Amino acid sequence: MINNISNFVGSTGYEPDPGKSKLGKDDFLRLMVEQLKYQDPLNPMDSTQYVSQLAQFSSVEQLENMNKALGDSINANYQLIQSVNNTMSATLIGKQVKIGNNKVSFNGQDSVDIGYNLPATASTVTLNVYDSNGALVKTIENLPRESGNHKLSWDFTDNEGNKLSYGDYTFEVEAKAMNGEDDLETSAYQVGTIDGVKFTDKGTFFVINGAEVNLSDVIEILDSPSNAGESAEHKYLSFLGG
Repeated sequence: MINNISNFVGSTGYEPDPGKSKLGKDDFLRLMVEQLKYQDPLNPMDSTQYVSQLAQFSSVEQLENMNKALGDSINANYQLIQSVNNTMSATLIGKQVKIGNNKVSFNGQDSVDIGYNLPATASTVTLNVYDSNGALVKTIENLPRESGNHKLSWDFTDNEGNKLSYGDYTFEVEAKAMNGEDDLETSAYQVGTIDGVKFTDKGTFFVINGAEVNLSDVIEILDSPSNAGESAEHKYLSFLGG
């Protein structure tokens, strides 16, 4: 029995590695050998008990082999998925996309396009931009109020018209219902063109609006800007809220 082997530890010269949290198949086999070596010749180990321990050893070995095979399979699948993502992402260069987060990194680009969606017609719509410390740096009021998707361009200036410092900024769109009191639930996002792709040990990143954007943050692929006139989606991006 396993309990018998466990109780046997310490009575022989074999001691498991204290750094291990549990015994492996090699430790299990060595304990069985030590138990046979030190058994009482006048009262040898019962054969049924020995066979039972061999069966348990076989089970431990099979479980370890299954665990290793499963781990190898997961790693292989991850590498395959990463390879497919890398191959497909390179074909998206030049495409216009929606980025599903409210964070903007300013590192010298002229402007950034910000889109938002209204579930219903609003009485007022306002865009607020905050710096990395949470301080309000820009407010844009009187934005288009009709239900649906809209877009505006922000040139990284503050309320005084001064260019902001390089760094990270967040934005939010606030909309009031027609009664002027209730808040409308809005969704805001960035719109930009994929200028390049970077493959790093942390994953795949697109270069959009002069900043690196995680592949998982892209929520919709629209089209290339040159084909914008062929798509109703691009018509609103080009003409609404600009």
